[in-house]
This record gives sequence, C-alpha cells and structure tokens, in this order.
Amino acid sequence: MADYVKMWEDLGMDLETHDLLCQVLPTAVGDVFMTQENRPKAMDFWDLVISEVHGIRPAELIEEQKKGRKVFGTFCVFVPDEVIVAANGIVTGLCGGSQFWVPGGEAVLPKNTCPLIKASVGARLGRTCPFFRIADVYVGETTCDGKKKAYEILGQDVPMLIMDVPQMKRPKDILKWKDEIAEFAEKVEEITGNRITVENLKEAIRIINEKRKALKRVYEARKSECLPISGRDSLLMTQISFFDDPERCAQMCNRLADELEERIRDGVSVVPAGTKRILLTGTPLAVPNWKLHNIIETSGAAVVCEEMCTGTRYFENLVDDSGETLEELFMALSERYMKNNCACFTPNPGRIEDIIRLAREYKADGVIDCSLKFCGLYDIEKKSVAEALKAEGIPVLSLETDYEDSDAGQLRTRIEAFVEMLNER
Repeated sequence: MADYVKMWEDLGMDLETHDLLCQVLPTAVGDVFMTQENRPKAMDFWDLVISEVHGIRPAELIEEQKKGRKVFGTFCVFVPDEVIVAANGIVTGLCGGSQFWVPGGEAVLPKNTCPLIKASVGARLGRTCPFFRIADVYVGETTCDGKKKAYEILGQDVPMLIMDVPQMKRPKDILKWKDEIAEFAEKVEEITGNRITVENLKEAIRIINEKRKALKRVYEARKSECLPISGRDSLLMTQISFFDDPERCAQMCNRLADELEERIRDGVSVVPAGTKRILLTGTPLAVPNWKLHNIIETSGAAVVCEEMCTGTRYFENLVDDSGETLEELFMALSERYMKNNCACFTPNPGRIEDIIRLAREYKADGVIDCSLKFCGLYDIEKKSVAEALKAEGIPVLSLETDYEDSDAGQLRTRIEAFVEMLNER
C-alpha cells in the first residue's frame, strides 16, 4: 500500500484517517475469504484487486485521465454504462459499503438514513476513498428519496448529473426513459468531448453485453448441486465488476467460469453434500459489505444466488444491438434497463416473480430477504415477498441490518435457526 501514498496525497485524501481503514481491511478480507477451503484458483485475480482496492484500479484510472479520458462515478444499475463507454469515458461504481464512512455521512444527513447513502456521502466528504476523489463527474438517479437529497449535498462538492428514473413501467415510461438516456448521451458528449455514433454505441453495447454474459456464466455454475464456488467469492467478483475495466472483467469472469465448469465435471464442491442452499434478496451489498454472506456460510448453509443489484439484476437481459439509428439503440437500452425490477417501481410484481423464478432455477431450499435499516422501499416489500413465497411453499426469513457488527450475534442466531428448520424439512 505504501506505493500509493503519493497518489493519495495528490488526490487530497485525509491520509491519517485513511490509514485506519487500510489497517482493518486486510483483517476483514482474511477473515471472510482466506479462511475458506478449496477456493477456485481463478479467485487469485479478485484477491489481488481487493488486497489493493484503493491502489491498483485508482492508479489505472488516473493514467487514463492523463490521456484525456473522463471518469464517471455511478451509484446505480440504472445508469447505462454503454453510453459512457461509447464516448470513450470510464465507469466506476461509488456506493459505500462500510461503517467506516457512516459517521462522515451523518455529519450532513439524518441518522435515520440508509447506511449505504450515509457511507457514500461520508466517503466523499471525509476524503478517504480514492474512487470518490478521482471521478470527474458523478451520475445519480431518482430511485429513492434518500439518494435524491444526498445528491444535492454531493453536488455542492463535485459535478453531478441526475437521471430521472420513471416510477412505473407503462409503455410511456419506457419511452420517457429512452428520452432520458438520449439527453444523458448529450451531456456525456459535452463532458468527454467525443461524439456518440451508431458505430461506437454498438461496440459499447457489445462490450457490456460480453461482460454480462461472463458474469452469467459464473452464476450458471452456481445452479449445480455440486457447488463449485462460495457465495462470498461470487459476491466479491460481482462487487469488483462495478469498478473494473469491462473487457478485463469479462476475461477474468470467463476464466473463473471455465474453472467452475471443470470443477462441476470433476465433482469438486466447496460444501458438503446436503448443505442447504440460500437465495438472498434485498438491498444491494456494496464493497466491503460481506457480513450477511459470511454469517450465512459459517452457519451451515451456502448462498447460491443474489436477487439484487449486486447480483442477477446487474447482468440479466442483454441489450439488443440490431438498431441502425441512435434513436433505435437508445430505445433498446431503455427496454433492457427497465427490466430491472427495483423496489422503486409501483406496482412491482416483477421482483416477486424474479425471486420465485430464481429460487427454482438455483434449487434454493430457502430465501433470506434482508434490507438495510431505514430502506423503506425494500422493507415495505418484505410482506408481499413473504406472502408470495409462502404460497409457493418456499421458506423465507426476513431480516434487517446495517453496517455495524453489533447485531452479528443476533443475526447468526436467527440464521442458524432458519438453517436448522430447513435441515428438518
């Protein structure tokens, strides 16, 4: 890490406070990931990236900025990466997943705000995350009230674009989102100085589609009864994919998928036969939020799928690249992104349908529906999710948590009891 001190200084980071984060992160990584047995060898790439998460990729981004490229920091899977890539821009995720950043957010936000929002604001204002310092512009979206007001605060400190996500999925809403994408493309052109054409947008769609296909290959391997990878490792792969170069991401995910498919053929599993399989749904899990996966997988179960933004929503559904005009391609982007069944929509039957479908596809023995504290959208949907799963005969456990470890014991007790119930079925 010492090699990056000059870079962090040049970014105007609070080095003394940042050092505190650098001291605890290796321990967390070791406890969550390195204690696992029989991990896929291809995880060495993500182990390296997370070991220097504030060094390797930030250094790459800075080198690209020196060549004139612009870095766009995003907070949501509704922001169309393809538009930014088409204009030779770079996309990096910015959501905060650590309690370390929460106090900084609480200095300007109410305490009863979602910890993901507080951590994201705290990471920027506290000057302790290089990604938040590097991004030339932030791209927000109107998926929840807390985010919308947080973007007003962040907008006082860094250039900010806001995309207005429709709240329903009627035909006119899909048209509205198409127009919003077209307007976003104009702003991206202004910022990058590069024109978006049919040709470069088609190429960008191909690049991001290939990334989606590669991520899906890894998830497809998790459907096997011979489970070749843990939920923790799969989550780390997905989390890093928000930061990584999309072409390298696809290459590394395909490399991992190759190994996982070979493991399945050879009968190599990371868990004993009969281990209960869990589908996890709810609010997204930003780096380094690994708490729930770690508790579940050290309580006698395995996470085999995540129905969330840091999961299947990120890669399901490809963009149709057959359009011959920008208008047609923007419509194709709108149609794909509006298939994301986020809790921000009303009505939102699609998310429940996804959970049931995925539970069957991944042969889940039970579902854990977990929301972050003060996330009203996902918390309110718990009732309808539980009722639908009950009607399908699928056991479900509803939980609420935050980024602190103070509830870890209580969570473990409830999860162990749920797993024990599954074992007795």
